[in-house]
Amino acid sequence: MVKVATTRLDRALVARTALRLLHETGLQGLTLRAIAKELDVKAPALYWHFKDKQALLDEMATEMLRRMNADLPAELPADWRDGLAAAMRGLREHLLRYRDGAKVYSGTRFTDHAAYAGPMERHLGMLTAGGFTPAGAARAWFTAYSYTIGYVIEEQSMGPDPASGEEGAEGVEGYDLAARADRLAEHPLAAAAGFELFSDHDAGFEAGLAAVVAGIGSLMK
Repeated sequence: MVKVATTRLDRALVARTALRLLHETGLQGLTLRAIAKELDVKAPALYWHFKDKQALLDEMATEMLRRMNADLPAELPADWRDGLAAAMRGLREHLLRYRDGAKVYSGTRFTDHAAYAGPMERHLGMLTAGGFTPAGAARAWFTAYSYTIGYVIEEQSMGPDPASGEEGAEGVEGYDLAARADRLAEHPLAAAAGFELFSDHDAGFEAGLAAVVAGIGSLMK
């Protein structure tokens, strides 16, 4: 248990503690009461900083974003296709470091405007330099971003969870694909699909990302 008798309780400390505790509890089990226990304080102390769980999730997502920004390259690729794909790979890599990371990150409102506006400006600038209009660049970014978030939500939900690193979660038992195929023997295409969809998340992500980037180049530029 973290002891904070001589440490100032603030939003950043609570968010970091919540991200660490997420490894054990998952999103569903993460409560302000559990975080207060981990910090060795009373639950009402946290309500000075967060009015509810959604406010906490907003801060957790912002802390995740700050950590992502620390890994951004000094220079973006000259080709927008390479830059967009690299950004989505980086997003996925970071989300997988946390149990239920994509669920925590999606649908939140960042509390530090500079943390997302600066990097977003760089990536949109990369796209406009590649020939997109400002509106097209925004739509291209959001399309690739939505694909990545959705893919990781599914990836982490179906298990095994590939999370790793300091805040990583141990995975749960994955699908028994052979048993699934037996159950769906009367539907051979659906049975075979399981081996494609559930056996290699990295390859699946790359295949989908390539299709998204190609589609963006064809339809949005």
